[in-house]
Amino acid sequence: MKQSELHIQSKSLPELPGVYQFYDDKKIIYIGKAKNLKKRVSSYFTKNHDNKKTKLLVKSIRKIEKIIVDTEMDALLLENNLIKKYQPKYNILLKDDKSYPWICIVKEPIPDIFYTRKVEKRRGEYYGPFTNVYSARFLIKLIKDIYPFLNHELNHLIKKETEESIKIKFSENIKSIRNLIKGHFRKSIDELKEKMKLFSKNLKYEKAQDIKEKLEILYNYQAKSTIVNSKISDIDVFALISDESYAYINYLQISYGAVIRSFTLEVKKKLDESDKEILSLAVIELKQRFQSHSKEVVLPFKLKLPQPIKVTVPKTGDKKKLIELSERNAKFYRIDKLKQIKIIDPEAHGNRIMEQAKKDLQLKEKPIQIECFDNSNLMGTNPVASCVVFKNGKPSKKDYRHFKIQNIDGPNDFASMEQVIYRRLKRLLDENEALPNLIVVDGGKGQLSSGVNSLRKLNLENRVAIIGIAKKLEEIFKPNDKLPLYIDKKSETLKLIQQLRNEAHRFAINFHRDLRSKDALKSGIDGLKGVGPILKDKLLNKYKSFKRLKNADEEELIKFLGKIRGRSIFNQLRN
Repeated sequence: MKQSELHIQSKSLPELPGVYQFYDDKKIIYIGKAKNLKKRVSSYFTKNHDNKKTKLLVKSIRKIEKIIVDTEMDALLLENNLIKKYQPKYNILLKDDKSYPWICIVKEPIPDIFYTRKVEKRRGEYYGPFTNVYSARFLIKLIKDIYPFLNHELNHLIKKETEESIKIKFSENIKSIRNLIKGHFRKSIDELKEKMKLFSKNLKYEKAQDIKEKLEILYNYQAKSTIVNSKISDIDVFALISDESYAYINYLQISYGAVIRSFTLEVKKKLDESDKEILSLAVIELKQRFQSHSKEVVLPFKLKLPQPIKVTVPKTGDKKKLIELSERNAKFYRIDKLKQIKIIDPEAHGNRIMEQAKKDLQLKEKPIQIECFDNSNLMGTNPVASCVVFKNGKPSKKDYRHFKIQNIDGPNDFASMEQVIYRRLKRLLDENEALPNLIVVDGGKGQLSSGVNSLRKLNLENRVAIIGIAKKLEEIFKPNDKLPLYIDKKSETLKLIQQLRNEAHRFAINFHRDLRSKDALKSGIDGLKGVGPILKDKLLNKYKSFKRLKNADEEELIKFLGKIRGRSIFNQLRN
């Protein structure tokens, strides 16, 4: 079907909630939900899409199908199930291929508890999945410590239990065992406390002591994971960290103030999905995957979820702390992933940062070569400037350049900046060298305007992008924009610009100090008697600064210059 025909078809869709499916010549390539099918599907054929993937999707559509439902929530659930079933090319995929461990309870022939990656419903009761084997193993060990009759290896050695006694004790404690697996420690603790009181009341102190030891095991386990007060129970917490290509959703399952499960889901974006869209799908997927029946979810922002789930967006308090904890988990998961990419594929890491910088700074192309300029002077004396060069996000020190400011009287940062950028770019043009994709000037609107003047003189305004970074608030300014450009303070783009600025500042300051030291040395040497041009050069090359020359001892000067000349200069320096 032609694009025009598809456009007409989209206009005929009902203004009702539902799910739409886009097909290419063979299969489903995209599934989406909509509150208003007509409005949403029509937008694909009427808007000019900036996202390349969206453009490619629209070009590939050959057929549209729809499923009408009652509510937007029904559409969300249906969309999630269809994506998992068909895994379309352009949809974010929330389902990974990992096989997670489950805890299995077997009643016959002898009650047992163990972890497995294969779920065979006929074999016994399954709980999970758990995010890692360690969590499942630790929980099984906890249960066996509290209910040692399940520890068959130990029973076999000491022959303490019979098959019949194990079955009886298992039947008596199965509810508590299930509660422990589900993370409901409070019920088990309350039951054990009642038993301990009863044994103590009936003077059965050994049995009471045995229960007390089991309680201590539970308290120790809970203490390790408690982060908020125990009144917060049976809630799910979700947080999201997102960048250009991926989103990372962390899920915390909370029971009686304890984190009983933490899992981070990595989602690759296929189109320009919003954080709300991604989190909506992830909440439903993760609750289904981990069989969570909690009726409250704590989220960083408001979402519509199926009833009877209650959505809480905390501003302060313990639940807010839980959101912050979940965000930290997602953030560190992302950092670990990026570190791995940096080690395994440095080129991909550099490309990702360049793509992010292009988006954040609203550039036409990736800033593969960035040059940053800074001025340095002391009350107008020894005015200098520096140019540092980064390629693919890394310093290229062989391309660093120093400049002595020429024919400018007094401290004039604006004129100095204009001169040095002009000289740098003019030389690159004359030598037919590659121009930078981006220039960064250390300063606000004034320094930025000076840089723009240089570009204008060389007719490079449309070929080289330029920005300024103001020191106090770390604000980014672009030409002709009255307001600064907002960039997340924690973003890699801002860190890259700050690194450039700091490196340019360091390079300029060191050059300025060297010049001042040499000037001081020259003027100091000029005041010494018996020092001609040849000896002056010799002292300059040896000592570099007047301070070093003054600190030289008599023996050193005599060894370097001879007895008579060395002693004469030493006495002059001391007097």
